[in-house]
Amino acid sequence: MPAYTWGEIPDEPVREGVRRRAFGTKDAMLVLNYCEPGMTVRPHTHDFDQIAMITKGTAIYHIGDDPCEVGPGSIMLIPAGVEHYIEPTGSETVENIDVFAPARSDYMHLLEWLRPT
Repeated sequence: MPAYTWGEIPDEPVREGVRRRAFGTKDAMLVLNYCEPGMTVRPHTHDFDQIAMITKGTAIYHIGDDPCEVGPGSIMLIPAGVEHYIEPTGSETVENIDVFAPARSDYMHLLEWLRPT
């Protein structure tokens, strides 16, 4: 399999102010999210663990009752069942990479570009 850059991977709109793209397999998935300042936040939970890493911008990453100020290089573990969401701060788009293993079944469509045609 050749090497790729994030810019070569198709992205999809999630909602106003949020886009995402993904790389991986059914066993492990990286999801790059673009979160614009002023986006509507969406607290949520799911029944699997998530690892998140900020690669660009600044935000408050809410994990349960703990609001964490984050920036490039920050990494967070979001345990299954814990409410969480990201809230961009400043004027720069926040880029964060989420890690899911196994991959999220509801995100598998993001990997269709990897399948041979």
